[in-house]
Amino acid sequence: MFTAVTNAVGGSLGLSAATAIVPLLAFFVFLMVLKWPAHWSALASTVVALLSAIFLFGMPAELSLMAFVQGAAFGLFPIVYIIWMAVWIYDLTVATGRFDDLRAVFSKIGRGDMRVQAMLIGFAFGGLLEALAGFGAPIAIVAAMLVAIGLKPIKAVLVTFVANCSPVAFGAMGIPVATGGLLAEIPGEQVAAMAGRQVSLVALIVPFILAFIMDGVRGMRQTWPMALLLGVSFGGGQFIASNYFSFVLTDVVACLISLAVGVAFLRVWKPVTPQEMASEIDPATIVLSGKQTGLALFPYLLIVVVFSITSLWRLGVDIPAALKATDIRVEWPVTHGAVVNAEGEPVTNTIFNFNWLSTPGTILMICGLITLCVYVFTGKNSKYAISFAEGIGHLGKGAYKMRFSALTIAAVMGLAYVMNLSGQTASIGAFLAATGAIFPLLSPVLGWLGTWVTGSATSANALFAQMQATTAGQVGVSPTLLVGANTAGATLGKMMSPQTLAIAANATGMQNGERVIMSEVWKYSLGLLLYLCILVYLQSTPVLGWMVVG
Repeated sequence: MFTAVTNAVGGSLGLSAATAIVPLLAFFVFLMVLKWPAHWSALASTVVALLSAIFLFGMPAELSLMAFVQGAAFGLFPIVYIIWMAVWIYDLTVATGRFDDLRAVFSKIGRGDMRVQAMLIGFAFGGLLEALAGFGAPIAIVAAMLVAIGLKPIKAVLVTFVANCSPVAFGAMGIPVATGGLLAEIPGEQVAAMAGRQVSLVALIVPFILAFIMDGVRGMRQTWPMALLLGVSFGGGQFIASNYFSFVLTDVVACLISLAVGVAFLRVWKPVTPQEMASEIDPATIVLSGKQTGLALFPYLLIVVVFSITSLWRLGVDIPAALKATDIRVEWPVTHGAVVNAEGEPVTNTIFNFNWLSTPGTILMICGLITLCVYVFTGKNSKYAISFAEGIGHLGKGAYKMRFSALTIAAVMGLAYVMNLSGQTASIGAFLAATGAIFPLLSPVLGWLGTWVTGSATSANALFAQMQATTAGQVGVSPTLLVGANTAGATLGKMMSPQTLAIAANATGMQNGERVIMSEVWKYSLGLLLYLCILVYLQSTPVLGWMVVG
């Protein structure tokens, strides 16, 4: 039996937390300073975490190793599986030439301005994918789409990461906020309402940051009307849906409103577009038939429709429940029953959920097969021709291309499981929670840290939501405020997560590009985190205390 404690190293919380952060620091030293490939950096960091777990946190070696194996298995399924299927759909559109038509469609909609196209694709459309799928699929799909419209890979990744931070709190049909509420014993509706009053204020400024990433101050000056409109419509949609409608549909509502408003606005407004920010395809020369347009958009519209059905359809048949009923829960060998909490109960992290049918990866595979069949049938005897065998062949090619990214993701998830089950992550959280009255200022950092380690806002809430609620009672602030802050902070840690770096590098074809991405993205992640920390602190005081739910 092993029970993780937060003061395992010398009986000191501070020393334990300082020790626990070493594997994460090691990853960035290996990646950024020594400039090792991402998969070697992740594997070496895992060794550091294993040594710390065994010799400093007292976790038996066999439990530590099996924790790593479980995490690696989770990295391969469902995470790598999801990315593999998302990249396959993109590869099908490229192989048939349909993506050239898609570029033309977006050029037409965006009035020939890549900055506006980046806002619409990354922020509004990408948010819709996050709402329905999550788990890395939106990152892979959107980053690839942005490269295809003409953005350089690093710029495409930055736009994708920053745009993705707004919808993550309510991603995959609100799972992060629901998890936070469940573990903190607060109604999910309250956590959602509070998180909505925080992330909606992040959403207000995100389009301006996207304009800056695309074209600096000039981009902000020339596209501010669109940035303002998208920020207000998206943030407003998040606030209204999370507080007064259904938090499960928060991102769906926000994205549909912002897409509709943005496209409508472009019918009456056209930005001043410098030559270097103009689409490679002149919208004035675009002549596409309705069939060409429909088939170019088909895979992504199909994804939205299918995910909507599998996530929402409960009329007559509860499809989400039926899919989840096929999940197979596997008690992980060696660790299950041996890793227990303070009450002697087995921790739930040692149960592996083999959701072979309900995972977004399988849903994407179905969408890919439908897309391939449609493209084979409609492309006969034309420049879009592809055979079924060729389409399936791209699955194998995609798997080969992402082999090192898959190894990186598996190693990173193994690292996360070792840190979580051994108590290393909890030590860092407990140390921050011990800061007393200043804790509301640091509260979002816990959520940020959780996603940095695990790559998942849901996991960040699973790790720290209860700790946030308990600490809130000790420092005299609302538990709902701090659980909401944990959720909001978690959305900003995703762009720093090694798992997310590997996904983006693979999707944009940046061989060993994780180091380059990290060197650029940290400033946006930490800058937005600082903004959120100040907001939450003011919400814990009379200045903005009126914003707190309940």
